[in-house]
Amino acid sequence: METRYFQILRLLGVGYKARAEADGRLLCLKLGYSHEVELPVPPAVRVFCFKPDIICCAGIDKARTHQFAAAVRSVKPHDSYNEKGMRYKDEVIKLKLWKKDYKLKK
Repeated sequence: METRYFQILRLLGVGYKARAEADGRLLCLKLGYSHEVELPVPPAVRVFCFKPDIICCAGIDKARTHQFAAAVRSVKPHDSYNEKGMRYKDEVIKLKLWKKDYKLKK
């Protein structure tokens, strides 16, 4: 399969891990819940985990690739207060105002 479109997700948080199983057909996520989240991957998309905290969704169809990446991100969206969760590689999240002040005082 020739992959043309990529979407890279990054996990931020203590103990958050991801792994791809069954030749990129199943994505298993440990996100701090009491259970492990398993997501089946659509036929036109492949999933690779380069590191335990980096997920790469690749495929030949842009819409399906980005839609699956959005579905994966919706499992644990980014929290702007604690800097935990899942976000895209190039996404910039602004911290809440009180968090900025608190970090500057330290």
